[in-house]
Amino acid sequence: MTMATAKIGVIGAGAWGTALAQVLSEGQDELLLWAREPEVIDQINQARENQSFLPGHRLRDNIHATQDWDAIAACDMLLLVTPAQHLRATLQALPDSDAALILCCKGIEARSRLLLSEVAKIVRPDNDLAVLSGPTFAHEVAQGLPTALTLACESEALWDRLNPLIAKTSFRPYFSDDVIGAEIGGAVKNVLAIGCGVVDGAGLGQNARASLISRGFAEMLRYGAARGARVETLSGLCGLGDLVLTCSSTSSRNFSLGRGLGKGQSAEALLSDRATVAEGASTAPVLQQDAWARQVDMPIVDAVCALLAGTADVQSVVTQLMRRPLVSERR
Repeated sequence: MTMATAKIGVIGAGAWGTALAQVLSEGQDELLLWAREPEVIDQINQARENQSFLPGHRLRDNIHATQDWDAIAACDMLLLVTPAQHLRATLQALPDSDAALILCCKGIEARSRLLLSEVAKIVRPDNDLAVLSGPTFAHEVAQGLPTALTLACESEALWDRLNPLIAKTSFRPYFSDDVIGAEIGGAVKNVLAIGCGVVDGAGLGQNARASLISRGFAEMLRYGAARGARVETLSGLCGLGDLVLTCSSTSSRNFSLGRGLGKGQSAEALLSDRATVAEGASTAPVLQQDAWARQVDMPIVDAVCALLAGTADVQSVVTQLMRRPLVSERR
Protein backbone atom coordinates (compact mmCIF):
# COMPACT_ATOMS: atom_id res chain seq x y z
CA MET A 1 0.00 0.00 0.00
CA THR A 2 1.43 3.36 -1.06
CA MET A 3 0.55 6.69 0.45
CA ALA A 4 -1.61 7.49 -2.60
CA THR A 5 -3.54 4.22 -2.39
CA ALA A 6 -4.07 4.32 1.37
CA LYS A 7 -7.76 4.82 2.01
CA ILE A 8 -8.58 7.89 4.10
CA GLY A 9 -12.05 8.61 5.40
CA VAL A 10 -13.43 11.63 7.25
CA ILE A 11 -16.64 11.24 9.25
CA GLY A 12 -18.43 14.55 9.60
CA ALA A 13 -18.84 17.11 6.83
CA GLY A 14 -19.11 20.31 8.83
CA ALA A 15 -16.61 23.10 8.23
CA TRP A 16 -13.72 21.38 10.03
CA GLY A 17 -14.38 17.93 8.56
CA THR A 18 -14.59 19.40 5.06
CA ALA A 19 -11.39 21.40 5.56
CA LEU A 20 -9.59 18.26 6.76
CA ALA A 21 -10.86 16.36 3.72
CA GLN A 22 -9.53 19.12 1.47
CA VAL A 23 -6.03 19.20 2.95
CA LEU A 24 -5.64 15.44 3.40
CA SER A 25 -6.84 14.65 -0.13
CA GLU A 26 -3.57 16.09 -1.45
CA GLY A 27 -1.67 13.25 -3.13
CA GLN A 28 -4.45 10.70 -2.58
CA ASP A 29 -6.30 8.69 -5.22
CA GLU A 30 -9.57 9.21 -3.35
CA LEU A 31 -10.80 10.50 0.00
CA LEU A 32 -14.22 9.58 1.39
CA LEU A 33 -16.16 12.20 3.32
CA TRP A 34 -19.16 10.88 5.25
CA ALA A 35 -21.98 13.40 5.57
CA ARG A 36 -25.30 13.14 7.39
CA GLU A 37 -27.19 15.58 5.16
CA PRO A 38 -28.11 14.44 1.61
CA GLU A 39 -27.97 18.03 0.38
CA VAL A 40 -24.37 18.36 1.56
CA ILE A 41 -23.45 15.17 -0.28
CA ASP A 42 -25.00 16.57 -3.46
CA GLN A 43 -23.24 19.92 -3.05
CA ILE A 44 -19.83 18.29 -2.64
CA ASN A 45 -20.17 15.69 -5.38
CA GLN A 46 -21.85 17.93 -7.93
CA ALA A 47 -20.81 21.52 -7.20
CA ARG A 48 -17.45 20.58 -5.57
CA GLU A 49 -18.27 22.89 -2.68
CA ASN A 50 -19.78 22.45 0.78
CA GLN A 51 -22.12 25.41 0.44
CA SER A 52 -23.83 24.67 3.75
CA PHE A 53 -20.81 24.64 6.06
CA LEU A 54 -17.70 25.81 4.18
CA PRO A 55 -18.82 28.03 1.30
CA GLY A 56 -16.37 29.64 -1.06
CA HIS A 57 -13.83 26.79 -1.16
CA ARG A 58 -13.65 24.59 -4.24
CA LEU A 59 -12.96 21.01 -3.19
CA ARG A 60 -10.60 18.64 -4.96
CA ASP A 61 -12.13 16.25 -7.46
CA ASN A 62 -10.80 13.22 -5.55
CA ILE A 63 -13.07 13.95 -2.56
CA HIS A 64 -16.20 11.82 -2.65
CA ALA A 65 -19.05 12.48 -0.21
CA THR A 66 -21.06 9.46 0.87
CA GLN A 67 -23.42 7.91 3.42
CA ASP A 68 -22.05 4.41 2.76
CA TRP A 69 -20.87 3.11 6.15
CA ASP A 70 -19.33 -0.02 4.64
CA ALA A 71 -17.12 2.04 2.32
CA ILE A 72 -16.06 4.22 5.25
CA ALA A 73 -15.29 1.16 7.41
CA ALA A 74 -12.96 -0.16 4.68
CA CYS A 75 -10.63 2.84 5.07
CA ASP A 76 -7.16 2.51 6.58
CA MET A 77 -7.47 5.75 8.58
CA LEU A 78 -10.62 7.47 9.80
CA LEU A 79 -10.83 11.02 11.12
CA LEU A 80 -13.83 11.55 13.39
CA VAL A 81 -15.09 15.12 13.18
CA THR A 82 -18.53 14.78 14.70
CA PRO A 83 -19.82 16.97 17.56
CA ALA A 84 -18.31 15.70 20.79
CA GLN A 85 -21.64 14.61 22.28
CA HIS A 86 -22.36 12.46 19.20
CA LEU A 87 -19.04 10.61 19.14
CA ARG A 88 -20.24 7.54 21.04
CA ALA A 89 -23.23 7.04 18.73
CA THR A 90 -21.04 7.53 15.66
CA LEU A 91 -18.56 4.91 16.83
CA GLN A 92 -21.42 2.52 17.58
CA ALA A 93 -22.83 3.04 14.07
CA LEU A 94 -19.49 2.35 12.40
CA PRO A 95 -19.30 -1.26 11.13
CA ASP A 96 -16.38 -3.51 12.08
CA SER A 97 -13.22 -1.84 10.88
CA ASP A 98 -9.44 -2.14 11.28
CA ALA A 99 -8.96 1.57 10.62
CA ALA A 100 -6.85 3.73 12.88
CA LEU A 101 -9.20 6.23 14.52
CA ILE A 102 -8.16 9.88 14.79
CA LEU A 103 -10.31 12.04 17.03
CA CYS A 104 -10.66 15.58 15.69
CA CYS A 105 -13.54 16.70 17.90
CA LYS A 106 -12.95 18.51 21.19
CA GLY A 107 -14.91 18.15 24.39
CA ILE A 108 -15.93 15.94 27.30
CA GLU A 109 -18.86 13.54 27.11
CA ALA A 110 -21.65 15.04 29.22
CA ARG A 111 -23.30 11.86 30.43
CA SER A 112 -20.11 10.19 31.66
CA ARG A 113 -17.55 13.01 32.13
CA LEU A 114 -15.18 10.86 30.07
CA LEU A 115 -12.68 12.33 27.64
CA LEU A 116 -13.46 11.39 24.07
CA SER A 117 -10.46 9.07 23.82
CA GLU A 118 -11.82 7.21 26.83
CA VAL A 119 -15.21 6.92 25.12
CA ALA A 120 -13.53 5.62 21.96
CA LYS A 121 -11.58 3.00 23.90
CA ILE A 122 -14.78 1.71 25.49
CA VAL A 123 -16.72 1.48 22.22
CA ARG A 124 -13.85 0.45 19.91
CA PRO A 125 -11.19 -1.13 22.15
CA ASP A 126 -9.40 -2.92 19.30
CA ASN A 127 -8.77 0.10 17.07
CA ASP A 128 -5.57 2.13 17.19
CA LEU A 129 -6.33 5.62 18.48
CA ALA A 130 -4.87 9.10 18.00
CA VAL A 131 -5.93 12.70 18.64
CA LEU A 132 -5.39 15.55 16.18
CA SER A 133 -5.62 18.94 17.87
CA GLY A 134 -4.17 22.41 17.62
CA PRO A 135 -4.71 26.02 16.52
CA THR A 136 -6.81 25.61 13.40
CA PHE A 137 -9.51 27.65 11.73
CA ALA A 138 -11.26 25.58 9.06
CA HIS A 139 -11.31 28.26 6.38
CA GLU A 140 -7.55 28.82 6.65
CA VAL A 141 -6.80 25.10 6.42
CA ALA A 142 -9.07 24.81 3.39
CA GLN A 143 -7.19 27.72 1.77
CA GLY A 144 -3.92 25.88 2.21
CA LEU A 145 -2.47 28.42 4.66
CA PRO A 146 0.39 27.13 6.86
CA THR A 147 -0.87 25.15 9.84
CA ALA A 148 0.92 23.21 12.60
CA LEU A 149 -0.81 21.00 15.15
CA THR A 150 -0.35 18.05 17.50
CA LEU A 151 -0.88 14.43 16.49
CA ALA A 152 -1.02 12.55 19.78
CA CYS A 153 -0.64 8.79 19.31
CA GLU A 154 -0.63 5.87 21.69
CA SER A 155 2.78 4.82 20.35
CA GLU A 156 5.60 5.97 18.09
CA ALA A 157 4.80 3.04 15.81
CA LEU A 158 1.33 4.46 15.23
CA TRP A 159 2.81 7.91 14.59
CA ASP A 160 5.11 6.36 11.99
CA ARG A 161 2.07 4.88 10.25
CA LEU A 162 -0.10 7.96 10.35
CA ASN A 163 2.14 10.98 9.89
CA PRO A 164 2.95 10.29 6.20
CA LEU A 165 -0.79 10.40 5.51
CA ILE A 166 -1.41 13.58 7.52
CA ALA A 167 1.67 15.70 6.80
CA LYS A 168 0.98 17.80 3.70
CA THR A 169 2.52 20.82 2.00
CA SER A 170 0.74 23.29 4.30
CA PHE A 171 -0.18 20.96 7.17
CA ARG A 172 2.50 19.99 9.69
CA PRO A 173 1.83 17.55 12.58
CA TYR A 174 4.07 17.27 15.65
CA PHE A 175 4.24 14.01 17.61
CA SER A 176 3.11 13.57 21.19
CA ASP A 177 2.36 10.40 23.14
CA ASP A 178 0.23 12.37 25.65
CA VAL A 179 -3.24 11.64 24.29
CA ILE A 180 -4.93 12.85 27.48
CA GLY A 181 -3.06 16.17 27.41
CA ALA A 182 -3.95 16.80 23.77
CA GLU A 183 -7.61 16.22 24.55
CA ILE A 184 -7.70 18.40 27.65
CA GLY A 185 -6.11 21.32 25.83
CA GLY A 186 -8.78 21.23 23.13
CA ALA A 187 -11.68 20.83 25.53
CA VAL A 188 -10.71 23.49 28.07
CA LYS A 189 -9.68 26.13 25.56
CA ASN A 190 -13.19 26.10 24.06
CA VAL A 191 -14.65 27.17 27.42
CA LEU A 192 -11.99 29.82 27.96
CA ALA A 193 -12.61 31.18 24.45
CA ILE A 194 -16.20 31.89 25.49
CA GLY A 195 -14.83 33.90 28.40
CA CYS A 196 -12.55 35.91 26.13
CA GLY A 197 -15.49 36.60 23.83
CA VAL A 198 -17.41 37.95 26.82
CA VAL A 199 -14.51 40.31 27.58
CA ASP A 200 -14.58 41.58 24.00
CA GLY A 201 -18.35 41.89 23.78
CA ALA A 202 -18.59 43.73 27.09
CA GLY A 203 -15.79 46.13 26.15
CA LEU A 204 -13.62 45.19 29.12
CA GLY A 205 -10.37 45.90 27.27
CA GLN A 206 -7.20 44.19 26.10
CA ASN A 207 -5.71 44.06 29.60
CA ALA A 208 -8.65 41.96 30.76
CA ARG A 209 -8.38 39.61 27.79
CA ALA A 210 -4.66 39.02 28.31
CA SER A 211 -5.29 38.40 31.99
CA LEU A 212 -8.06 35.93 31.22
CA ILE A 213 -5.87 34.01 28.75
CA SER A 214 -3.04 33.79 31.30
CA ARG A 215 -5.19 32.83 34.27
CA GLY A 216 -7.29 30.55 32.09
CA PHE A 217 -4.14 28.75 31.05
CA ALA A 218 -3.33 28.28 34.75
CA GLU A 219 -6.75 26.64 35.15
CA MET A 220 -6.02 24.39 32.16
CA LEU A 221 -2.73 23.31 33.75
CA ARG A 222 -4.38 22.58 37.10
CA TYR A 223 -7.12 20.52 35.53
CA GLY A 224 -4.65 18.76 33.25
CA ALA A 225 -2.50 17.78 36.21
CA ALA A 226 -5.55 16.29 37.94
CA ARG A 227 -6.23 14.12 34.90
CA GLY A 228 -2.64 13.08 34.24
CA ALA A 229 -1.71 15.44 31.40
CA ARG A 230 1.82 16.76 31.01
CA VAL A 231 2.68 20.45 31.30
CA GLU A 232 4.77 20.40 28.11
CA THR A 233 1.79 19.09 26.13
CA LEU A 234 -0.53 21.81 27.37
CA SER A 235 2.19 24.41 26.74
CA GLY A 236 2.31 23.37 23.09
CA LEU A 237 0.15 23.64 20.00
CA CYS A 238 -2.83 21.67 21.33
CA GLY A 239 -3.01 23.71 24.55
CA LEU A 240 -1.59 27.20 24.69
CA GLY A 241 -1.39 27.52 20.90
CA ASP A 242 -5.05 26.66 20.44
CA LEU A 243 -6.02 28.86 23.39
CA VAL A 244 -4.33 31.94 21.94
CA LEU A 245 -5.98 31.43 18.54
CA THR A 246 -9.53 30.89 19.71
CA CYS A 247 -9.40 33.64 22.34
CA SER A 248 -8.66 36.35 19.82
CA SER A 249 -10.89 36.03 16.77
CA THR A 250 -14.56 36.01 15.80
CA SER A 251 -13.65 33.13 13.47
CA SER A 252 -13.89 31.06 16.66
CA ARG A 253 -17.47 29.93 17.25
CA ASN A 254 -16.83 29.84 21.00
CA PHE A 255 -15.40 33.37 21.02
CA SER A 256 -18.40 34.58 19.00
CA LEU A 257 -20.78 32.95 21.48
CA GLY A 258 -19.04 34.71 24.35
CA ARG A 259 -19.04 38.00 22.47
CA GLY A 260 -22.81 37.78 22.17
CA LEU A 261 -23.10 37.02 25.89
CA GLY A 262 -20.91 40.04 26.62
CA LYS A 263 -23.29 42.21 24.59
CA GLY A 264 -26.22 41.05 26.70
CA GLN A 265 -27.73 38.40 24.43
CA SER A 266 -29.04 35.18 25.95
CA ALA A 267 -27.24 31.87 25.53
CA GLU A 268 -30.47 30.28 24.35
CA ALA A 269 -30.81 32.74 21.48
CA LEU A 270 -27.16 32.52 20.53
CA LEU A 271 -27.17 28.71 20.50
CA SER A 272 -30.36 28.42 18.43
CA ASP A 273 -28.37 28.46 15.17
CA ARG A 274 -27.84 24.77 14.52
CA ALA A 275 -25.59 25.41 11.50
CA THR A 276 -22.60 25.79 13.80
CA VAL A 277 -21.61 24.10 17.03
CA ALA A 278 -19.87 26.00 19.84
CA GLU A 279 -18.51 22.97 21.67
CA GLY A 280 -17.55 25.05 24.70
CA ALA A 281 -21.22 25.53 25.60
CA SER A 282 -21.76 21.81 26.19
CA THR A 283 -18.29 21.25 27.62
CA ALA A 284 -18.46 24.03 30.24
CA PRO A 285 -20.93 22.50 32.73
CA VAL A 286 -19.34 19.05 32.41
CA LEU A 287 -15.88 20.50 32.95
CA GLN A 288 -17.16 22.43 35.96
CA GLN A 289 -18.69 19.30 37.53
CA ASP A 290 -15.55 17.26 36.95
CA ALA A 291 -13.33 20.03 38.33
CA TRP A 292 -15.47 20.20 41.46
CA ALA A 293 -15.31 16.42 41.86
CA ARG A 294 -11.50 16.54 41.57
CA GLN A 295 -11.25 19.64 43.80
CA VAL A 296 -9.65 21.70 41.04
CA ASP A 297 -10.19 25.46 41.34
CA MET A 298 -11.43 26.87 37.99
CA PRO A 299 -13.09 30.24 38.70
CA ILE A 300 -13.12 31.39 35.07
CA VAL A 301 -14.88 28.20 34.04
CA ASP A 302 -17.36 28.78 36.89
CA ALA A 303 -18.00 32.30 35.58
CA VAL A 304 -18.60 31.09 32.03
CA CYS A 305 -21.05 28.47 33.33
CA ALA A 306 -22.99 31.13 35.25
CA LEU A 307 -23.29 33.29 32.14
CA LEU A 308 -24.37 30.36 29.97
CA ALA A 309 -26.97 29.32 32.55
CA GLY A 310 -28.24 32.89 32.90
CA THR A 311 -27.74 32.85 36.66
CA ALA A 312 -25.41 35.89 36.64
CA ASP A 313 -24.67 38.89 34.46
CA VAL A 314 -21.31 40.05 33.18
CA GLN A 315 -20.78 42.75 35.79
CA SER A 316 -21.45 40.41 38.69
CA VAL A 317 -19.07 37.69 37.48
CA VAL A 318 -16.34 40.26 36.80
CA THR A 319 -16.80 41.71 40.28
CA GLN A 320 -16.66 38.23 41.80
CA LEU A 321 -13.46 37.35 39.92
CA MET A 322 -11.76 40.62 40.86
CA ARG A 323 -12.66 40.25 44.55
CA ARG A 324 -11.26 36.75 44.92
CA PRO A 325 -8.64 36.36 47.67
CA LEU A 326 -5.19 37.53 46.61
CA VAL A 327 -2.88 34.57 46.09
CA SER A 328 0.46 33.63 44.53
CA GLU A 329 0.50 33.56 40.73
CA ARG A 330 1.76 29.99 40.98
CA ARG A 331 -1.67 28.87 42.20
